[in-house]
Amino acid sequence: MNDRQDPYDPYAAQEQQLIGYDPYGRPVYGQVPAQPAPGQQYEQQYDQGYEQQQYGYDPQGYARQQQAYYQQPQQPAAPAYGQQEYPQAPGLGYDTQQAPQWIPQQAAPEPVAPEPPAPAPAPAAEPEPPRPDRVPEPRRSEGGPSDPDYRTEQFAFIDQPDEDSEDVIDWLKFTESRTERREEARRRGRNRVVALIVVLALFVVAGAGYLWYAGKLPFLDGPGQKKGAAAAAGPQKRDMIVVHLHNTKKGGTSTALLVDNVTTKKGATVLLPNTLGVGKDDGTGTALGKAVEEGGVGVKDSLDSVLGTHIGGTWRLDTPFLENLVELVGGIEADTDVAVPADDAAKIPAVGQGPKQHLSGAMAVAYATYRGQGEPEAKQLDRFGKVLHAVLRKVPGDAKSATVTVESMGQILDPSLNAQALGALLAKLGEHAKEGAYRTDVLAVKPDGTLSDDANKNVVKEVLGGSFTAAQAGAAPRVGLKDATGDEKTQVAAKATLLNGGYTFVDGGKADKTLPTTQITYQDDAQRAKAVDVAKTLGLPETVVKKGENAVNADIVVTLGKDYKPS
Repeated sequence: MNDRQDPYDPYAAQEQQLIGYDPYGRPVYGQVPAQPAPGQQYEQQYDQGYEQQQYGYDPQGYARQQQAYYQQPQQPAAPAYGQQEYPQAPGLGYDTQQAPQWIPQQAAPEPVAPEPPAPAPAPAAEPEPPRPDRVPEPRRSEGGPSDPDYRTEQFAFIDQPDEDSEDVIDWLKFTESRTERREEARRRGRNRVVALIVVLALFVVAGAGYLWYAGKLPFLDGPGQKKGAAAAAGPQKRDMIVVHLHNTKKGGTSTALLVDNVTTKKGATVLLPNTLGVGKDDGTGTALGKAVEEGGVGVKDSLDSVLGTHIGGTWRLDTPFLENLVELVGGIEADTDVAVPADDAAKIPAVGQGPKQHLSGAMAVAYATYRGQGEPEAKQLDRFGKVLHAVLRKVPGDAKSATVTVESMGQILDPSLNAQALGALLAKLGEHAKEGAYRTDVLAVKPDGTLSDDANKNVVKEVLGGSFTAAQAGAAPRVGLKDATGDEKTQVAAKATLLNGGYTFVDGGKADKTLPTTQITYQDDAQRAKAVDVAKTLGLPETVVKKGENAVNADIVVTLGKDYKPS
C-alpha cells in the first residue's frame, strides 16, 4: 500500500499541483489537500465552526495567507557538513536543527484561485457633446444582486410589455379620432351656416338693388325707371303691321295692329273697330270694315293718316290660314269668356267656357269670330285679340323657325310683307308675349267713326306713337276737321276746301256742343306756319290760330264755329 494514500501519513499532504499563474506568467504550485479519515471530517467541521464562532477564525483568510506565502519562491539553505538533509514542508515551521517532531495533520483548506489582474485603464475619451434629440439612458449598476455594491434603490426603468397596452392604444386612437370627427362636423356646420347667411345677405342686397334700380321701391326713383321714362318720353322705334282677318264662312272682317316697340322691348295688339272712319283715294270718307271688304286698297295709308302711324305692311289672314297656323304651333290655350255652340252646318265645333281652355285650329277660329246676339263689336275684337296673343306665345322665338312656320301655312302674302319679315316680327312679338311684356287694347271710336279723346291720349300716343309729330318734314300736314256748327252742309264745304288745298283730311266728327267762333289749334311750334296757311285757305283771319291740345289725332285741327261762312 502506498504510504501517500494513508490518511495518517504527514507527508501525504505535501504533494504539489498547479493552482495559478503569477503576474509575470509563471506557474504557481500548491499542496493537494489530504482527505480526512472517516470520523475526523465531522470533528474538523465542528472544530472549524467552533473556532470561527469563538475566535473569529476564518479558514478562507488563512488559506489566502498561505497562498501568498507560497507565491514567494524561497531558496532552502544548504545543510551543514555532516548533517542529514530532510525535506522541509513549507509553512509547517520545521526546524532542521531539531529532531523531527510529530505534528498532528490538519486538513489543508481548499485553495482559492487568485483574482485576475486588473486591466490597465483605457485612455479617457473626449466627452461626447449631449444631443438634444437623444434621451439619456438610465444608469445601471454593473453588478447584480450578488455584487456587494449592489443596492435595491439602484434600478433602471424597464418597459414591461403589457398584454392590454395595444387595446388601450387602440381605444385612445378611437376616442381621439371620434373627437376630431365631431369637431370637424361642428366646424363644417358653422361654415355652412355662415355661407348660407352670406348668400342670403347677397340675395337681399341684390334684390333691393334691382328694385331700387327699377324704381319699384316706394318713395325712391331708380336710374332704371328714369332711363325708361326718358326712353318712353323720347323718340321710339316701332315695327308695325296691320292684320285683316277675313271670315270666309260667315263673312265679315276684323282688323288689328301688331306693334313691336324696339326701344322699350314691349309688344302690343291694338284692335281697330270696323266703324273707324278712313279716307279713300278720292278724298271721300268710309268705314274701315267696308274699305277692307272692298279689297283694302289704300287702307294702310288711310290708317297712317288717321292714326299718325307708319305701318310697315299688310297681312291678310283668312280663317282657313288661321286654322292652319294654330295647328302648326300645336294648339293654343286661352281664357274664354263665353261658350261657343257648335254649328254642324258650318262645321264649327263647340268651345267651352273657362280659364286655360285648349283650342284646336277650328275651335280657335270659332272663338275669334264669335259675336253673340246684341253684343258690341268690342267683345268680338277682344276674343280675336286673345287668340292672337295665344298664337304668339306658341310661335318659335327663332326668326328662321318662325319663318318656316309662316311658309308652312301656304298663304300668299302681300308683296309689301314677305315671309321672312313676317316671321321675324312674329318671333319678336312672341318673345315679348312669353315674358309678359305684352298688352292688348281696343281702340275707342265714337259712333260717327272718329276717335275719342281717351283713345288719342292712352292708345294712339302711348302704344302706337301716333301724333302730329308723325308728319314728315316738308310733307302736307294732316288736318282734322271737327264740326261745331250743327250744319252738315258747312262741314262738307270745309272738307272740300281742305282737300282742294292739298291737305290730308282727317275726319274729326261732330263736337258735343256748338261754338260761336271757329278755332284752329296746333301742338308743335313748328306747325304754326302751316296752321296759318290752313286759316288762309279757309278764308279765316290769323287770329283764330292758337296753340293748344288737339282733340283730333292730326297735326292741325279745325273746329268750325257758327261764324264760318263757306266761300
